[in-house]
Amino acid sequence: MSVTVVVGGQYGDEGKGKIISYLALHDKPDVIARGGGGPNAGHSVEHGSKKYSIRLVPSGFVNQQSKLAIGAGVLVDAGVFLREVETFGLGSRCIIDRRATLITQEMKDADAASETAKKIGTTKTGMGPAQAARASRTAPTVESEPRLKKYLGDVPALVNSAKNVLVEGSQGFMLSNLYGTYPFVTSKDVSASTICAEVGLGPRSVKDVIMVIKAYTTRVGSGPMPGELSVADAEKRGMQEYGTVTGRPRRTNPDLIWDELRFSAQVNSASFIALTKLDVKFPACAKKKEYDELPLEAKNFVKQIENEVGVKVGLIGTGPDADDIIDRREQDE
Repeated sequence: MSVTVVVGGQYGDEGKGKIISYLALHDKPDVIARGGGGPNAGHSVEHGSKKYSIRLVPSGFVNQQSKLAIGAGVLVDAGVFLREVETFGLGSRCIIDRRATLITQEMKDADAASETAKKIGTTKTGMGPAQAARASRTAPTVESEPRLKKYLGDVPALVNSAKNVLVEGSQGFMLSNLYGTYPFVTSKDVSASTICAEVGLGPRSVKDVIMVIKAYTTRVGSGPMPGELSVADAEKRGMQEYGTVTGRPRRTNPDLIWDELRFSAQVNSASFIALTKLDVKFPACAKKKEYDELPLEAKNFVKQIENEVGVKVGLIGTGPDADDIIDRREQDE
């Protein structure tokens, strides 16, 4: 059994959807399982001529042969799930673990009215109230929603019987409820260990943990953000982004925060770093497929990351499409 776990190493929005879609197409996993968060976490995927914005189903759905699963630790909004199943033509390919928590309208209303949520800058998708209800043993599970009956299954049984599993995390490690910039964090831990538990996998099953970072730093919502640019300055640099779920402008620091990345790599036991948006920081890198094709300043930046964090950069994103990747995982230094 071979398990690869993908986690975000910054504040979310690192480009996990792109990396996951590449791994789904290239590594051809039997099962792609989603852990962490819920509909508050947006992933963007571009493949071929199409662009997808995803909130709940696994981003690896672009591999038509892979089975898809949503783990028990994911908080599920039935409406979001059913829309994505229909929009992406998933049919019966995706199952939800029958033990997963169901987000109700009351939870979303409570989230929108919460003063704490307003202070922190949450996505108002019901995550906090749903997580609190689960902790207090009052939350409904997905088994209580008739519209989801045909999609329910046993995700631990599925992933532990597969030969090759890709596990998708969501959000970013610096938003972890335990290790992030508390209290400006999400409602749960989002580290690799927790993501595995949420889909029913034990630590001895994991072969690799890929930590995704982008070539600069962004975050959505409140909380500390050293070196923050104005929206106008970020626009000039081509770095201004907007949240997939909320549409809010992301806050931008044009640099990497080394102590945070080292901490993230340590706690997540990162095997490799997947670096995205190198083409934004260094436009001459756009669409490159070979490391030797990169300009010297980009290569020096990659080496700096490896030296500062102590983890090899195994994947390099050079454009928005799933195939705009330099794969160095098997290359010797």
